[in-house]
Amino acid sequence: MATITDKLEAVKGRIASACAAARRDVASVTLLGVSKLQPASAVRDAFGAGLARFGENYVQEGLDKIEALAALGVPRHAVEWHLIGPLQSNKTRAVAAAFDWVHSVDRLKVAERLSQQRPAGMAPLSVCLQVNISGEPSKSGVAPAEAAALAKAVAALPGLRLRGLMAIPEPAADAASQRAPHRALRELLDRLNADEGLALDTLSMGMSADLEAAVAEGSTIVRVGEALFGARGR
Repeated sequence: MATITDKLEAVKGRIASACAAARRDVASVTLLGVSKLQPASAVRDAFGAGLARFGENYVQEGLDKIEALAALGVPRHAVEWHLIGPLQSNKTRAVAAAFDWVHSVDRLKVAERLSQQRPAGMAPLSVCLQVNISGEPSKSGVAPAEAAALAKAVAALPGLRLRGLMAIPEPAADAASQRAPHRALRELLDRLNADEGLALDTLSMGMSADLEAAVAEGSTIVRVGEALFGARGR
């Protein structure tokens, strides 16, 4: 049975191969381990294998896991915690105080609350705008046409650092279909930088099934869960 070390090396190998094919430096792609619905012990084991960045979808689970990892002897400063799931405005205070990144900002109200509630003395909270790049009615995210206005407003808020864009494209079976929405997100980021004078450096896109397509189109953070941790707990 493959260990977490085996799985981590396999995913790193996939990223390295994708970077080689795209003629990109492998150091330009960050691996984020999606640990939602996994026990804290699994995260501790992944940390022991060399992974130090973890993404959580649910606020309370993430908060509990941050505390649990500390109790298991993992120093808080040694782990980078990313909230990658939907964020309700009534949960922003806890997130602003506990997380290092939020990938799922899609409304100005949420960004304003994160800005106001980021504790003084902490580094700015890195945030990405979630874009509904495939236009799915059931999916969260700002519409691409509305991203520029939101990006400009968020970039002006104190306590936050707008880093880039995140998307969860509609699943696709073949590589060309997988690449299309990732390309659209990259092109949107390029337009925001060129037209709005922003300095966005992050494309959070690509998961276990499509990380190669995402890397080919410029992803800087791939969010990998199942390929690292296996099926979710519930």
